[in-house]
Amino acid sequence: MFREEVMENSSREFMFVLHGLNETRTNKHIYFAFGLVVYIVTLLVNLTLIIAIILDKTLHEPMYLFICNLYVNGICGASAFYPKILADVFSDFHIISYTACLAQIYIICCYIFCEATCLTVMAYDRYVAICKPLEYHTIMTKKKVMKLLIFMWVFSVLETSVMTALTARLPLCGNDIDKIYCSNWEVVKLSCTDVTANNIFGYLMLHHVCQVVFIFVSYIRIIKASLRSKTERVKFMQTCLPHLITLINFTISVLFDVMYARYGRSLGLQALRNILGMEFLVVPPLLNPIIYGLKMTQIRHRFVKMYSHKRKGVH
Repeated sequence: MFREEVMENSSREFMFVLHGLNETRTNKHIYFAFGLVVYIVTLLVNLTLIIAIILDKTLHEPMYLFICNLYVNGICGASAFYPKILADVFSDFHIISYTACLAQIYIICCYIFCEATCLTVMAYDRYVAICKPLEYHTIMTKKKVMKLLIFMWVFSVLETSVMTALTARLPLCGNDIDKIYCSNWEVVKLSCTDVTANNIFGYLMLHHVCQVVFIFVSYIRIIKASLRSKTERVKFMQTCLPHLITLINFTISVLFDVMYARYGRSLGLQALRNILGMEFLVVPPLLNPIIYGLKMTQIRHRFVKMYSHKRKGVH
């Protein structure tokens, strides 16, 4: 469809066809129910912990503010993914308009960039807390924390805006996307013109690899410092280990999705493409509240207190 002619990028006329759900013709009710439950749980748990951190002044420490930012970002990423796929489960035609496709690309990519930047800042915070404990409050001042939070979002928004603008300028010679949602590279591949500028910008985004390297170097130093005393080892287990779990899961899933989109087409396994493509959108927003909110004592206590108050109010 539309393969032999250049199509105008009009949100009224141009529609992308998403082929990721073509194999899910049966058990639609099970897929929908499972997806809806996971989405609702993701929203409720993240929102509850965000409210808990906001209301409890003892949690207004840099680490908890960064975690709160992680929860907010998780809601944004999940909300860019779930509503569309839940609607497509019962639809015979999995289509999305050009404008909606670019909007989905924008929000999902912004979520990815913000998640990576937030994890980097959290690694720096833990490095200062464990390796330079006496200087922590001097270095991580309220003003600096605010600047870091603003930087996370501004940097991610600007980076995503440039990337989306480069994609939006491309005339397209196709409308078939072999995924369950719109992704930047899938749209770029449909272009009729040279995409050198998009590729160059893609290589510039390799600075996110530097973020991962920075995090692991920081944690090598943190682990060395943690071996000095039992107190530091406990602090590492409570605050740093959850961060490492989040980082490893997110980095591997995004890396696999990017590599598979570019080089894994010949494998032809739609189910595998779906898993690789949605893992970093489904698991981190659901996993982060569990490994941070339920593992960290102060957040857990505040969560339990809020829940007990609600139960008393009901009775």
